[in-house]
Amino acid sequence: MKVRHKVRVVLLDGDQLVFLRRGWPGGSPYWTTAGGSVEPDDADLDTALRREVMEELGATIGPATEFLTVTDPGEAVTVTQHYFLADLLDLDPERRSGPELDAPDTGDFDPVRVPLNTTAVTALDLHPPELATYLLEHVDAWRDRWPTGTR
Repeated sequence: MKVRHKVRVVLLDGDQLVFLRRGWPGGSPYWTTAGGSVEPDDADLDTALRREVMEELGATIGPATEFLTVTDPGEAVTVTQHYFLADLLDLDPERRSGPELDAPDTGDFDPVRVPLNTTAVTALDLHPPELATYLLEHVDAWRDRWPTGTR
């Protein structure tokens, strides 16, 4: 069976988290993380993650730490998603360059900052559910670990 690896990142920006708000005309918006498929030219997961963050957000990140792996077995392809946590170093939407920018059927994907707390995360329709569950269990500990102004 073929395995496709994907990388995704929860971004910390001071006392905020950065997600992507996804939406299509006539559909309900949802929130997710920046990321995508590991390509054959990517040397490793970290390289793929940094490429995806630049493509989708025009952003650079600090060191990334994997915190969650979600595997979805399929009949022909198993998809393994690797979730990382990283500090956002800078973000400039003018640097975005991913192929999804030119594909009208991919809908909107706009960066959104939310407070680093369970109330804010609970208010989002965050996908996938495994990520939402993990974040709700850990977001307050992340906030307490990095008080405002210490990162």
